Amino acid sequence: MPDGAVLLADHYYPTGGGNPPTVLIRSPYGRRTTTFDAVARLFAERGYQVLIQSCRGTFGSGGKFFPFKDDRPDGLATIAWLKQQPWFSGEFAIFGPSYLSFVQWAVGDKAGPELKALIPVVTATDFRTVLHPGGSFALDTTLNFSQSITYQEAPPFKAALSRPKLARRMAKALMYLPINEADRVAASETKDFYQEWLVHASPADHWWDSMDHRAAVPQAKAPVHLIGGFYDVLCLTTLDCYRLLHEAGRNPYLTIGPWSHGASGMMPVMLNESLKWLGGYLKNDRSGLRQAPVRLYVMGKNQWKDFAAWPPEGYPPQTWYLQAGGELATSKPSGSEPDRYRYDPADPTPCFGGTSLVTTNSGPKDNRKLERRKDVLVYSSAPLEHDLEVIGSLRVTLYVKSSLQHTDFFARLCDVAPSGKSINLSDGIVRLSPGRFAVAADGVQKVEIELWPTANCFLQGHRIRVQVSSGSHPRYARNLGSGEPLATGTRLIPADQQVFHDTVHPSAIILPVQG
Repeated sequence: MPDGAVLLADHYYPTGGGNPPTVLIRSPYGRRTTTFDAVARLFAERGYQVLIQSCRGTFGSGGKFFPFKDDRPDGLATIAWLKQQPWFSGEFAIFGPSYLSFVQWAVGDKAGPELKALIPVVTATDFRTVLHPGGSFALDTTLNFSQSITYQEAPPFKAALSRPKLARRMAKALMYLPINEADRVAASETKDFYQEWLVHASPADHWWDSMDHRAAVPQAKAPVHLIGGFYDVLCLTTLDCYRLLHEAGRNPYLTIGPWSHGASGMMPVMLNESLKWLGGYLKNDRSGLRQAPVRLYVMGKNQWKDFAAWPPEGYPPQTWYLQAGGELATSKPSGSEPDRYRYDPADPTPCFGGTSLVTTNSGPKDNRKLERRKDVLVYSSAPLEHDLEVIGSLRVTLYVKSSLQHTDFFARLCDVAPSGKSINLSDGIVRLSPGRFAVAADGVQKVEIELWPTANCFLQGHRIRVQVSSGSHPRYARNLGSGEPLATGTRLIPADQQVFHDTVHPSAIILPVQG
C-alpha cells in the first residue's frame, strides 16, 4: 500500500492454463471462511481467476482497520498491483455484498478501462445515513458490527464456547447508558470507529466526506448489476445507487428480493445473477442476461416481476388516511380527537422485525404482540375487496404533538391476513428536535417519514395496517427525551404523544398502487 502496509490475498485460478479474466473481492471478514472459499472456487470452476484480499488490519493484513477510511487508497493500490501481474489478462470485475460492495464504489470511478463489471450486492456509497437513519442511531447494527469485528478472528472452538457469553454481553450493552460505553460492554474494549460514529451524527458533518463516494457513482463506467433485499438495512442506499446510475444514463440492472441482510435465500439468486453478469461482460456472452433490467420479488403473490425501471411506471400514489377508532381509509378524516399514548424510554417500544444486521430479529415478523402494547397505535383498513399491488417508495405524513421537544416517531406498514396475523412490510423513523419541523400555533408539528420501499400485493380479504409509535429498540437507539448528547445522555424522560387525524391534520400514508 502507499504507506508501506502489506495486505494479504489469496489467488484462485482454473486449471488448464491461460490467463482468464479476474474477479476481485476485498473483504474485512477473512479470506478462507467456508462462504468466501466456496464463492471463490465457484467462480474459478467457471473459468475466472479470483483475487480475494483481506482489508487493512484484518486477518493478517497490515495496518489498522477503521471502517470505510482506507478503502479508496488501498483499493486503487490493489488494482494497480493487479494490473502488473504476469497472469493478469487485462480485464477484471469486482464482486461482493455489504462492506464488499462499498469498496467497489470507493474505486469504481478510477479503476481504469480494464474494469469491465461491478456487482454491488446490498450496497451503500457511504454509511452516514445508514448509521443515523432519520436522525436516530442504528444501535444494534453498530454494536453487533463492533462485537463481530472484535471476535471474528478467534479460533472457531473458542468462538463457539464464547457465543452464549457474547449474547449476554450484547443484551446488556443494548440497554446500557451512556451508549458511548456500550461498545466496551459488548466487546470488552472501546472501538475508535464506534466512538466516532456517535460523535459525528450531523448530516452536515464534514468528518464523513472522505468516506462518502456517492458523487463517484455516476462516474463509474463499468456495467453495474445491483442486488438487494426489501428487508435489508442497505435497501435505501442500494436504490439510491440505482437512481444515480439511471439518471446518468448507465442502464444499471437491479434485482431486489424479499431478503434481510445476510439471509440465506439471497445466496443462490446472488450467485446466479452474478455469474450471468460476469459472463456477459468478462466473456462477452450476453445470452444469459435478461431483457428487463429491473426484477422485483412481489410479496403476497410470492413471484418475480420484471420492469423497465425503478420505480416502475403505472403505480401512482394513493393516499390512505388515519381515522378515528383505529380505522384506515382513502376518504379524508372528519373532525375527531387525537389518539394518545405515552412513550417511556425506560421500557422502550421493542423491535419486531424490519431492517437490521441482526438476522434473528429482522425481516418479516408477526407483529400482533407488538400491536397489543399501549405505546403503539394501530390503524387498519376494512378487508380488501380486490387485490391491491403496492410497489415503490412509501411516505407517511403525521400531525403530532409531544410533551417533549426531543422525541421520535416511528411508522410501519403491515399486511394483515384474515387470520389476524400482521406482517411488517416497511417502516421508518424520524427524530424530533427544536427547529427541525415547524410548529403551528396550536403546537402541532407536521412530520414526514420516509419508509423503506416495498413490493407487495395485499390479497383480497387482507387489510392494510399502519402502526405509529415512538421507537423500535434496539434497532434504533431510544430517544431519552432529555435532549442530552447521543453519546453521553443518561436521563430518561417519558413523552406524552398525540397523533391527529382530522380535517385540518390529515395524517396519512401514501402508497404507490398499481393503476
